[in-house]
This record gives sequence, C-alpha cells and structure tokens, in this order.
Amino acid sequence: MSTAAQPTTTTTEQAESSDLSPKTGSSSDRLLVQRTLFTGPDTRIEPGMYADVDLSRVRLDRRRAHLGPGARLSVNTYFGRFPASFWQSYTRVRSVRLDFDHDCAPGTTLRIDIRASDISGRERPVQTAEVSGQGHASFDLDVKRFVDGGALWFELTAIDGPASISDVEWSVDSRVRDRPVSVVMCTHNRPVDAVATVMALASDPVVLERVAAVYIVDQGTDRVADQERFSEVATVLGDRLHYITQPNLGGAGGFNRGIHEVTKGGSHETDIVVMDDDITCEPESVLRLTSFANSTVRPMLVGSQMLLASETYRVHMTGEWEALDELKAGRPGAYGKQGLNALEKQQDARTDAGWNGWWSCLLPVEAVYAAGLSLPLFFQWDDIEFGIRARRNGFPTVTLPNAGVWHADFHLKDYDDWSRYFSWRNALVVAAIHGPYDPKHVAAVVAKEIGSHIVSMRYGLAATFLLAVRDFLSGPSILADGGVSKLPELKELRAQYPDTVIRDSADVVLDADPNTRISRRGPLPDEDKETRVLVKRAVQQWLGRVSPAPVSISADDGRWWHVGLFSSAVVTDSSQTGVRVRRRDKQTAVRLGRELAELCVRLRREGLDVADQWQRAMPELTSRENWMRLFDGD
Repeated sequence: MSTAAQPTTTTTEQAESSDLSPKTGSSSDRLLVQRTLFTGPDTRIEPGMYADVDLSRVRLDRRRAHLGPGARLSVNTYFGRFPASFWQSYTRVRSVRLDFDHDCAPGTTLRIDIRASDISGRERPVQTAEVSGQGHASFDLDVKRFVDGGALWFELTAIDGPASISDVEWSVDSRVRDRPVSVVMCTHNRPVDAVATVMALASDPVVLERVAAVYIVDQGTDRVADQERFSEVATVLGDRLHYITQPNLGGAGGFNRGIHEVTKGGSHETDIVVMDDDITCEPESVLRLTSFANSTVRPMLVGSQMLLASETYRVHMTGEWEALDELKAGRPGAYGKQGLNALEKQQDARTDAGWNGWWSCLLPVEAVYAAGLSLPLFFQWDDIEFGIRARRNGFPTVTLPNAGVWHADFHLKDYDDWSRYFSWRNALVVAAIHGPYDPKHVAAVVAKEIGSHIVSMRYGLAATFLLAVRDFLSGPSILADGGVSKLPELKELRAQYPDTVIRDSADVVLDADPNTRISRRGPLPDEDKETRVLVKRAVQQWLGRVSPAPVSISADDGRWWHVGLFSSAVVTDSSQTGVRVRRRDKQTAVRLGRELAELCVRLRREGLDVADQWQRAMPELTSRENWMRLFDGD
C-alpha cells in the first residue's frame, strides 16, 4: 500500500514551497504537464540529456531509476528540468506538483533535494525530504520567482543501501483549454523514416491519449503504405490514422494539406502539431507541447527545439528570429544561444522566439483561422513566414527549452545545393511581404552574396541564386503551380556547371597533381572590410593574380575569401561524402557578373513595385481555394 512520504522529512530554511510536507498522490483532475524520463527513445541519444548520474552505480530505465548504495542522481538536465520561467511568464500556473513512487531497501534512506535556478543559473534550495520503504511522495512547489529565468528539478541520494524511484510526474491544477492535437506529417520518398517516427509517437500510450488524429501526407513515389511496418501503425492508430497521397508540393504543400484537412470544417476541437518525417521523435515532447498550449493565457504557437542528430546533446537554436533585412533566418534572440551544448550549459535565461521550425511545432487552431494557410513556397521559409504572419495576427511563438526532437544537422548539408534556390527566392518573397524591405539595401545584400559565389568559383551556385532573384522579380505568378515545375529546371541549370558535381575523393586523387597540398584559411575579414576584401578577390580573379598551386581545402575552410586565392581547388562537400572541383573560368565569371549587375539594377528600380505585387497577392496565395487547386494537381 502506498503511503505518504512523511517519515524523516527535513526542510531547509530557504524553502519556497507553499506546502513543505510531501503529499499523497495527484488527483485525476490535474493536468499532467511532464514526466521525468531517465533514458531516451533511442540508444544513440546521449544519456546525460535525461539524467546526470554515475552509470556504474545507477541503472536507468525509461521511467524508473535504480540507485546503488551511496549513488546520486540529478535531473538538472535538458529533459529533466521543469521550465518554471516559461510557465510563470505565459500561464497563470503558480504551483506545480511533483509526484513519484519510491522503493527503498530495508535500512535505506532516500534523500530528495528539490532545487531551483534563476536567470544566471544560480542555484537555490527549495525543499529537502527523506523517505524510506515503499510509498508515494508528492510535493507542491511554487512557480513564483522565475519571470526572467530559472527552472525546477530534483536530486536524489541513496543512503546506506539501494533505492529506486518510478513514475515521476509533474502536474498542475488548472488549464485554460482542454484540446487534444492532430499530428500532421508530410513525407517524400522517406517511407522508412516516416513509419519509424509515427511508431515512436504511437508507442507511448500516455501521449497517444492526447492525439485525436494523425495525418500522413505522402508526396513520394516510394509509398509509406507499402512499408511492412505500416500495418502496425494502422493497427495502433485505428480510425485516427488518415493517409493521404498527392503530387509533390514540397514541405509547404504537404503540411498545408494536413492543416487544411484538420480545419476545413471550421472545427476548434484540436490544435495541430506539424512534424517532420526524418526526426528522431521524443514522444514526451508532444505531451509537453500540448500541456503548455492548453495552459497559456492566450493561444500561442508552441515549438520544440531542434537537437542535432549527430551530436545528440547539442541544441541547434534555443529560440529563433528572422533577419529579413539580411535575408537570413535562424538568428537567436536576447539570451538565445546557437549550438548550445546541453550537457555543459542549461537554458536558464528565458528567451523568446519569432517563429519555430516545423520539425515539431504546435499551431493553435485559432492561428490558422486568423492567419490563413501558409504560402505555396514549396520548400523552406514557409514555416518562418507563417510564424511571422501568425504573430502579426496576435499569436506569438514560444519555444520550450525542455521539448526537443533530433533532426539531421544543417551544417552537414552542403550550401551548394539546388535547395538554395528556394531559400533565397523565398527569403526575398518574405522580406518583400513583411519587411523591412529597402530595395537598395536588398540589392547590396544580393550583390555581396552572389559575388562571393563567383569569386570562390561556385559558378553553378551563383547561377542558382541568380535564377532565384529573377523569379522573385517576376512576381507571384511563379507560384502558380506550387513550385512543381522548378525542380527539373533547377537540375538542368546546375548540370551545366561542373563545380556542382560531388565526386568521389579517390577518383579526384587519381587524376590530381601529386604536389597538391591542404591549404588552411586565414581569419575572417573584419566585418567592415568584407566588401573591400571581396572586391580585391574579384580583381585578383579577373587579372589571374591567383596561385596556380594545386590545393585541397576542407569544408570548414572553404570560404570565399580563401578559395578565391587560387586558380583551382578541390573543396570537400559539407556532407563529407565527396569533393567538388572548382576551376577559374573567366568567361563564365564575367557572364554571371553581368547578370548579377543587371538584376541588382532591376532590384533597385523595380523592387518596391514587385513588393507591392507580392503583398497584394497574399490573400489569394494563402487561400483554401488556391491550395485545393494545387492539391488536385491543377
């Protein structure tokens, strides 16, 4: 029989809890907002993301931790912390209950230390208790001193013998809304990944209770439904599974098909979680998104952070904002961090976000009705643009610091790729619609970016960018087919440039000059001198005053100001799967440079008129009628 953990309870003088005595178990009418998990959903996940322990003295299961005599365990970790600052700032929750079961061997005492942090990571004690035997412990903890930052967590010590805890839950006593979610996933020829992601979600019964429907929008030729394990998915989900096939309309088209299906009847019964097909899914993150979204004082977009698939402890960005004046996405806001090592540094300072990537993000249904569907951009910037439009319609974004999914690293995807057309064109479109947008400044940004590609002998990439600018200037009509026709055009264009081809490094070595040496880059030019250095490299390339020595350059060192010093270079692809051979071609460089100059003149002259066209076209482009036409392949 479970008993309250009242024997030998000790409290620190600095205790903050409104009720310092452990309580009996949580009632069924409370909202479960997070569970303490001790291991990840995949063996590749760094254990320290869940629990900080000496693994030689502690055995960890998903929901249970076994401590040997004298062992210590802390959940002051990425997934272990309760983000009190976010709960105090965006909800009216002022108390959270911590519950768990314990099982101590005879003569063993389990010490529980509950601790908190502030914006700077300074720790303070909240409550200390000691329990023994078998039973249930419960603590009501204040959420009242965390506006600028800080979290709650607990630490355990097994004294004089072994002990274990299990079924650790954090709950609150109120909610503003009580909505499940519909999960929307789009996929294109990654059926194995898609099935694995949905199975991970469906494997957690507690999370599955929060899921009203799952929409798989399959836009590929290698069908998800043909996978052997798809029948398992169908069996578990039953009538909650909706499998849809349609032409390849990119990520924008896939996600919007699912969002359209959820909202086409005007229903407010579920919010929407959009989710990539190629992630390693932590189902717990979905529970945390839904719990938080149901508790916020106003409907908000609630996003998961992206964790790197190769470095499973690293956070891509803690909270993201766009920099439209520079045509850049993914800038951290105040107190935000990029590339954070979550094993070494916790996210104590509360940061905000302008949008959240759709690797995993909850969209309140109100935001969809108010802002409309996203732009038919095919690929990239569609999630950013929707986030901007949502907040301008009164729906901000919060990126939770303890909800994450693992996604393929962006830095392992080479910059020289056909996808850059979409990232650059779409950045121009979003900047023109939402601003700030100064045609003279935009022209300067375009000239510098494409000029650097020409100088570093990435002629195919320069041509890719030039096409993006040209199509932007053509106006909204380029989105008439949702981007379907652009892929073959891009592939044909890039095939004209040998520098776009990734070659096997051994094949290149076979034909290379045996005197080829690895060449390291120097330091980054000072920001105020970058343009002058770029002009200098362009002149050097024009006059042929570059080193003829054969060189090999690593992916990290393949920057324009370094590669531009040579007449040819073998540059490693960021994927580390091969190399690209870049050779100076004056004729090609001159032709591309002239095209760049002409487009920059057009940007300065026509930029405002083009921006007006894009702004006026927004209602029609994002309308359900337009999207239904695209879904039907018209």
